[in-house]
Amino acid sequence: MTQQHPARTGGQVLIDQLAAHGTDTAYGVPGESYLAALDALHDAPVRMVVCRHEGGAAYMAEAHGKLTGRPGICFTTRGPGATNALVALHTAHQDATPLILFIGLVPRGHTDRHSFQELDLRGTFGASAKLVETIDDAARIPEYVARAYAVAGSGRPGPVVLGLPEDMLTDVVRVADATPLPVPDGGVAPAELARTEALLSAAERPLVILGGSRWTPAARADVQAWAEAWSLPVAVDFRCQDLVDNEAETYVGHLGYGRDDLLAERVRTADLLIAVGAAPGDVTTDGFTLLPHDGTGPRLVQVLPEAQPPGVLHPAELTLLASPEAFGAAVRTLRPAGPVAWAVRTKQDRAAHVAFRTPAPEPDPLDLGAVFATLDARLPADTVVTFGAGNHAIWAQRFLTYREGGRQLAPRNGSMGYGIPAAVAASLADPDRQVVSIAGDGCFLMNGQELATAVTEGAAPLVLVLNNSQYGTIRQHQEQTYPGRVSGTALGNPDFAAYARAFGAHGETVTTTEEFGPALDRALDSGRAALIELKVTEGRLAPGVTVAALRKETADV
Repeated sequence: MTQQHPARTGGQVLIDQLAAHGTDTAYGVPGESYLAALDALHDAPVRMVVCRHEGGAAYMAEAHGKLTGRPGICFTTRGPGATNALVALHTAHQDATPLILFIGLVPRGHTDRHSFQELDLRGTFGASAKLVETIDDAARIPEYVARAYAVAGSGRPGPVVLGLPEDMLTDVVRVADATPLPVPDGGVAPAELARTEALLSAAERPLVILGGSRWTPAARADVQAWAEAWSLPVAVDFRCQDLVDNEAETYVGHLGYGRDDLLAERVRTADLLIAVGAAPGDVTTDGFTLLPHDGTGPRLVQVLPEAQPPGVLHPAELTLLASPEAFGAAVRTLRPAGPVAWAVRTKQDRAAHVAFRTPAPEPDPLDLGAVFATLDARLPADTVVTFGAGNHAIWAQRFLTYREGGRQLAPRNGSMGYGIPAAVAASLADPDRQVVSIAGDGCFLMNGQELATAVTEGAAPLVLVLNNSQYGTIRQHQEQTYPGRVSGTALGNPDFAAYARAFGAHGETVTTTEEFGPALDRALDSGRAALIELKVTEGRLAPGVTVAALRKETADV
């Protein structure tokens, strides 16, 4: 006898699939195009976090995907709602983050008639998503959703877009729930492991670079243990500082924007690069300048979760098709035959990194180096740190220590407005964990309205707003190229502390170094979302960088 499945609306079938795939939280802004799904969420074990803007909602889902390794879920309505979320899809695409965006669409009979808020789903999202599909048959919802989860998380993860016609969601069908599809990890064959060992044994100046996604606690632990057994210097890609315990004796710093010149030189002079999780890209290699293009560069081992075309600029001698966890489990078994040639060099690189990340005193009333040293000493080891894009992130990258269990959520595509939504998502995912968001004044106001979501949902992140009344990164470039000709970079700002208090958060302003410690204690002890505005000394753009200094450098050239 054929099993008789209960009759359900398409909206109910959809939400049941989310629960069946282990999703406990979704983010979104409501729309009439998916009311049936909202109705199903009313009684579901899936929490719907209602946000103030689709960009903020999609960033929250992207951050959730980064934090958990499972696809973050976002719902938007058609047209304007959907396109507002596109910025987060670009982030997920470049950062290799699993994300599923569900978009309510016009009824099936209204398509291709320039209907209200109609949009071409594949044309709009195809360049930024791994998969874009529209579910026209409610009975096929389980199939489409299972595929979406698998595609979003497999190989190099990324975003998937599923369109939901409004009338499809109200259809009543009888269909079984789908079983989640497996996500393969790949692996390292014995011959590949032996080749890796041989390349290491023949090297004199190796360097390991960790990046990408699909990192798990086991992967982090195994790769770190392997590096320590071989005294291998370990660097990380841009905004991947949580891939290794920064206190490890083999950790030598981060590449990309704000990196140490000495570490860049180590890349330039390495004779073996082992890149785990991602191939060396333009940010990692300073616009492809750190590695020679004439074939005289280092031997390259690439460990990637999916096959990629051979590199033209830096072809790999060995490519391993494996996730970081599969690679870590394999190489942890390797041990050097004796003392390695580069052990002293690794200690030197480590010492250089420790010196680089130690703040130098600045002659400012509010010394941000000292502020971040205080913050670093006060935060628990498993703190989640979020930030968006801009010069404010340099302090968070350089002077905060990402210890074992800590996490860094930041967009590798340089997307402003990310930090606050990411902090809300992280705080909701684990309310007992400290979450800190570092924001510039420009970056903060791109999604500062999501403080309302934090207060409404009971999230309690701490936000530090570095207020220098300008788009600092662009001002720095401007002063270097067109000194003294300030155009399009100045900002007029509100009272950020009052802004936070208006939402019901704790808010205060700090203008001197001495004020920060007590203000930090009050914010952390408030038990709610909190914001501290840091009044950056006029002219300060970055650690060791001021407008006056840039103008002097330009004048001396």
